[in-house]
Amino acid sequence: HFPCRKPLAMTGKLRPARAAAAGVSAMDMKKIIVLGGDGFCGWPTTLHLADQGHDVVSVDNLSRRNIDTEMGCDSLTPIQSPETRQRAWKEVGGRPFEFVNLDVAKDYDLLLALIKAEKPDAIVHFAEQRAAPYSQKNSKTKRYTVDNNVGGTNNLLAAVVDSDLDIHVVHLGTMGVYGYGSSGGKIPEGYLPVTLPNGEKKEILHPAYPGSVYHTTKCLDALLFQFYNKNDQIRVTDLHQGIVWGTNTPQTVRDERLINRFDYDGDYGTVLNRFLMQSSMGVPLTVYGTGGQTRGFIHIKDTCRCIEAAINNPPAKGERVEIFNQIAETARVRDIAEMIQKQTGCEVNFLANPRNEDAENELDVTNNKFMNFLGDMISLDSQEGLFEEVQTITTKYKDRCINEKILPASFWNKRTAAACESNTLDVKAPAVAPGEKKLGGVFM
Repeated sequence: HFPCRKPLAMTGKLRPARAAAAGVSAMDMKKIIVLGGDGFCGWPTTLHLADQGHDVVSVDNLSRRNIDTEMGCDSLTPIQSPETRQRAWKEVGGRPFEFVNLDVAKDYDLLLALIKAEKPDAIVHFAEQRAAPYSQKNSKTKRYTVDNNVGGTNNLLAAVVDSDLDIHVVHLGTMGVYGYGSSGGKIPEGYLPVTLPNGEKKEILHPAYPGSVYHTTKCLDALLFQFYNKNDQIRVTDLHQGIVWGTNTPQTVRDERLINRFDYDGDYGTVLNRFLMQSSMGVPLTVYGTGGQTRGFIHIKDTCRCIEAAINNPPAKGERVEIFNQIAETARVRDIAEMIQKQTGCEVNFLANPRNEDAENELDVTNNKFMNFLGDMISLDSQEGLFEEVQTITTKYKDRCINEKILPASFWNKRTAAACESNTLDVKAPAVAPGEKKLGGVFM
């Protein structure tokens, strides 16, 4: 059972995200730049915001498409070029948006010029290398992840300062900045109440406990936000998001050319999407270790709604960095595998784990802020036919799958690499009883 957090009573100052059909009034319309607007989360968010009536500029250097070429593994769904996507969106009656090919981490002058020209109310920052496994693949990907992610975030903040504009920065972070454990209770939304040795009570930024180079860059992002917020009064909302599942939204289903990317490989494929794809293809579910890793989950539709809610409710100038835990619920990986197995009859394969972390953990997280905004989010128990939607998509495009790419191909260290040498897509029983400690993990 996967309990969904109960909605909290709406408070007067919170403005919920609007329904897609309602749009926004001219007074509420915002100019929004979406950095990383071609990616798995950035593309549907771009369309969602445009569909709400906002004036959107999508910025991307198409690096994720280049990584597809590098790894020899395309999106399972056939994603179209940015130009084709723009044209298709216009043809189905969508509010037009601009696309700019720009590298946030390298093209500072172009970024600054764009910000000055567009004068956005908000900038949504997705423009980071998003996969923990890819960040651990080798020294090249480790260095690229740090250079791209931390350099890009610093460039963005410096450009906002240099623009002399009051811009709200909305950043997509990760629940992984907290580590995967307990804070002596529920993990709070960003700030931990503490008592200092002199008895003074204070709230501090939650201690960071990253589990990969990728997660470390998100922790460094958080420190940059704290500094620029304190020093330059930049308004920032940092969203600590869980594992995203699903692929399409009400906007991306309007035309085949608008379909979102679907990653299934061992580096970029998120765990629930991989499981749903494998079950529809007759490939045993690849559970790492005991499957005892507990993680936060959110559907891609709710990611878009959460981004809009954050944009609609910016912190006031001079207020501290706003932090939200952007998840719908938490669940244990082996429980998800069991649920899918019961629904589909698929087999489950327990593999050695590529990560350097405990295979078993609990995770209790506060997500009251977004529940106040949205009222409810899609849960794994009542997923409104969305499992079937994903399985239908993966069945349709299964001929594009390269089966061997499903197995993990990036390892945290030499020890985990050696342990994974025996991994296969053939069914294997769990090597460790539930509850024991062993190196493990789950892709996110």
